[in-house]
Amino acid sequence: MRIIFMGTPDFAVPALAALVAAGHDVVAAYTQPPRPGGRRGKELTLTPVHRKAAELGIEVHHPASLRSAEEQAAFAALNADIAVVAAYGLILPQAVLDAPRHGCLNLHGSILPRWRGAAPIQRAILAGDTETGVDIMRMEAGLDTGPVLLEGRTPIARKTAGELTTELAEIGAKLIVQVLADLSAYPEQPQPDEGVTYAKKIDKAETRLDFTQDAAQVERQIRAFAPAPGAWFEYQGERCKVLASDRAEGSGTPGEVLDAQLTIACGSGAIRPTVVQRAGRPAMATADLLRGWVIAAGASLA
Repeated sequence: MRIIFMGTPDFAVPALAALVAAGHDVVAAYTQPPRPGGRRGKELTLTPVHRKAAELGIEVHHPASLRSAEEQAAFAALNADIAVVAAYGLILPQAVLDAPRHGCLNLHGSILPRWRGAAPIQRAILAGDTETGVDIMRMEAGLDTGPVLLEGRTPIARKTAGELTTELAEIGAKLIVQVLADLSAYPEQPQPDEGVTYAKKIDKAETRLDFTQDAAQVERQIRAFAPAPGAWFEYQGERCKVLASDRAEGSGTPGEVLDAQLTIACGSGAIRPTVVQRAGRPAMATADLLRGWVIAAGASLA
């Protein structure tokens, strides 16, 4: 098929690579514009999809918006059979949705209609869901409301958002290739009216660890924000990210350090960080952190 691919982060890269490997003609890749980045925050950084598309020799477009008549005409002029969208990050106007012969299909990282919206993987972890997945769905004007063609599922277990994103990206890549091999074999199923939830964008304030919650929820908070942006606590005016942790025995005032291993009391139970990261430093095992930064039992973390 003649395909326009639309995506931005690492989550979208496996699908792009899989479509090319399956022999489809990816005529263009649409992605977010380069952003300032690097150590000084001045170098323009290409998105993961931009880098992969360039590596594959695919023409890259990165408009700031698709609302103008000029951008919509340029999109339509590509004469695509279908557009495949994976975490693109821009709203698609109706003219764009209608331009390809077979419309636009989206890879969405949840089991719809649960967790429509921007952050389905993190929200599923935070909510304590036992299972999530990827849906191949037809895009329409509503927010992730379109019918589903194919679905893949996986248990969440104790996976971090990073691990789950990688797994779902690979599942989604296989599913979209399967669907495009024979569109007629996958009739569209409307989403149920029951069970609709919305995965709002992550707010920075949510990444601060809330030790007043029970240990299970604190541990979910850590996994939901690992590896980025990272859940964190503050001690002596310095932030420290917690990238992995175990549940632990113990009790005390929420935020109180209970022992020399940095076991931290929660509203109920306790957690013990296993991988941490001080500001401006690499991630390390907690034992290594404590050799250079004493956080004694009885200390209070906020």
